[in-house]
Amino acid sequence: MTSTATPQPSPAGALSAPAGDETPAWPRRLRRFGYVPAAPAADVRTRLVPPYAQPSPRLWAVFGMSAGAGERTARLLAWVGPLLVALVAGALRFWRLGSPKAVIFDETYYAKDSWAVIHKGYELNWPKDVDKAIIADPSGVALPLDPGYVVHPPVGKWVIGAGEWLFGLDPFGWRFMTALLGTLSVLMLCRIGRRLFRSTFLGCLAGLLLAVDGLHLVMSRTALLDLVLMFFVLAAFGSLLIDRDWARRRLAAALPVDADGRVRPDAQVAETLRLGWRPWRLLAGVCLGLAFGTKWNGLVVLAFFGVLAVLWDAAARRVAGAGAPYLAMLKRDALPAFASTVPVAIGVYLASWTGWILSPDNGKGGYFRDWSAEQGGVAWLPDWLTSLWHYETEVYKFHVGLTTGHTYESNPWSWLVLGRPVSYFYESPAPGTDGCPITETGKCAREVLALGTPLLWWAACFALLYVLWRWFFRRDWRAGAIACGVAAGYLPWFNYQERTIFYFYAVVFVPYLCLAVAMMVGALLGPPGSSERRRTLGAVGAGVLVLLIVWNFIYFWPVYTGQTMPMDDWRARMWLDTWV
Repeated sequence: MTSTATPQPSPAGALSAPAGDETPAWPRRLRRFGYVPAAPAADVRTRLVPPYAQPSPRLWAVFGMSAGAGERTARLLAWVGPLLVALVAGALRFWRLGSPKAVIFDETYYAKDSWAVIHKGYELNWPKDVDKAIIADPSGVALPLDPGYVVHPPVGKWVIGAGEWLFGLDPFGWRFMTALLGTLSVLMLCRIGRRLFRSTFLGCLAGLLLAVDGLHLVMSRTALLDLVLMFFVLAAFGSLLIDRDWARRRLAAALPVDADGRVRPDAQVAETLRLGWRPWRLLAGVCLGLAFGTKWNGLVVLAFFGVLAVLWDAAARRVAGAGAPYLAMLKRDALPAFASTVPVAIGVYLASWTGWILSPDNGKGGYFRDWSAEQGGVAWLPDWLTSLWHYETEVYKFHVGLTTGHTYESNPWSWLVLGRPVSYFYESPAPGTDGCPITETGKCAREVLALGTPLLWWAACFALLYVLWRWFFRRDWRAGAIACGVAAGYLPWFNYQERTIFYFYAVVFVPYLCLAVAMMVGALLGPPGSSERRRTLGAVGAGVLVLLIVWNFIYFWPVYTGQTMPMDDWRARMWLDTWV
């Protein structure tokens, strides 16, 4: 096991500056709060590309393994561990995926829109009462003729529609792809956490926490767009993380090596080296374009992640010896970073509208596709572009003006503490029907509730405070990356507190909450060099926390998956009045 903690300063250094200390006054004053000035490392390569943590040799000795066999096992576990966690996540997400056999919550929009996109290339205007006919016999439901007005881009519907194309227009078909992406996102988070913390254990822990989060589970088992958005955002984050390591390895390889074989900083190299082709950053641009093409808040994530990426570049050049790292970043990295993300993302977004663009502009194609032809458009622009621009402006007006009240709307201030979850499905089976015991004196309850695992989310509130403290006072880039992921998915909603918004939008930043909790668990385990007693106490505390989260997930499993239960059991799980 490893921790995320850095070596602590000496007791004297934590409170007052030693004689001759040239550290500026403000960092010295912050030491009382835990601020640690960065100490130069002997080998710059280690700072640029930290090694992965290795289990103690004593662990391999317990199993009678040699050091070499232990190293090979550790490399194997780097993939076996995440795959096992993903296997568990997949089993949870695909188990009885077609239940409830109903069109639940906003599936009424996206299941049908996805079917239309797969067959026509654009959304259609479905009859209001068609849901029951689809559940009863989808083969007897014909595609409508008129285009439908929709307020979200098409990527998420293409994704959901792929499952329908494979398995048909039924609950399993339209939920298949979200379940698949939910499972793959757990695998990705295990690997992202491993790279971030340089620890297979903490990476797998982050993935396990995502696997047992109730909101992520419910969204993985429902045909809504937000899980698709979360997947592409997480894929972009992981791509940028790999790009960060790739760029720092390039810098380290270009730096001079002294007579002792140690890599030394060099201002000339650090300020002038061109890093060249960066395929992982280009992939991040594609993923961010797919996120933007799923829901518009992907554009906000693009801005956050773009700033994060160039700050990483500046930090790498500073470690490599640049005297003016931000100026060097602006000269060498800023423009390539912009070119490989923003134009790429916009290009992917436009490409996602291909089905709508290729549809007829004579009134028989996509909604507003004929707008330019009717209004005259702009002579020097393609008619599809002016029509699409008009469509987007109308959609924007809809989004900013959406204030119609809803039973399950919630303010973003309440999301982290689970103030108002969303009920996707609810039935009250009578005794002897639909799994309700015949011995019951009253009706049972059957619900699908989009609710994060409470103990995980409440622990994440403390973990976020720890992450912010560590980022500000310890200058830990990992904490900054986690905070950026949360901020990109969460903070923009505070600009629309009067708008009708819902808690389940928070699924976009759930992976970063899990990373925050994993980082806090790493701190509980104790820094390197801790005593056996400290390690034991930390392991017990961390183990109890994780086991309680898993137990909490199991306890709420029936209301995540729509299981029929006695009414008293259902009420026992409604811990807050606002959950009903």
